[in-house]
Amino acid sequence: MSAPIIVAVDGPAGSGKSSVSKAAARKLDFAYLDTGAAYRAVAWHVLNTGTNPEDEQAVIDSLEEFGYEIGTDPDNYFVKVNETDITDAIREVRITDVVSKVAKIPVVRQYLGDLFRHIMASTSKSGIIAEGRDITTVVAPDAPARILLTASEEARMARRSAELPQQSQDQTASALRARDAADSRVSDFMTAADGVVTVDSTDFTYEQTIDAVVEVIRSRTS
Repeated sequence: MSAPIIVAVDGPAGSGKSSVSKAAARKLDFAYLDTGAAYRAVAWHVLNTGTNPEDEQAVIDSLEEFGYEIGTDPDNYFVKVNETDITDAIREVRITDVVSKVAKIPVVRQYLGDLFRHIMASTSKSGIIAEGRDITTVVAPDAPARILLTASEEARMARRSAELPQQSQDQTASALRARDAADSRVSDFMTAADGVVTVDSTDFTYEQTIDAVVEVIRSRTS
């Protein structure tokens, strides 16, 4: 069996990376990897084990007991740590408040980067779309199709507000800006590296964005 086609998708919060990548994977019959879930899973693991997220060495040591599993079938998505299903738990506010602290630790990023590469290489599908941060530059810099999916701040805020109707627009805007600021300390997610195709979805519908991403993948991998 030949090696799977790797597709790398980067982009800021609210750009639609997850939903668009998952939909594109369905269209192409590819697997789908949400790399951000792993950082959230580490944050959950840290809190669940009573580890201080401010103590970098303690967080690193906790990885020894971090048994991670994620569903890469776009229609069977799940996240587990040590066989506990935490698919919904990793989206809780308490996890969001901690994830940037663990994500900035270089050893954690290296550990998870190696894990992502293993998952991508192990897929039984003909290809896999991996989305998140640093995917086009660090995790899969040699992927044949690398995409920066972006949108204006206003568009991203509007989309995130629609996803989180329980929050006020001010709360959503504040959270998005805080996430961008935290992420920018460890990743340049707004500038496409050499060889990376930018898809700006500011004026695209959801379906148009999916089609644009699929077209880039097909043009780069055919």
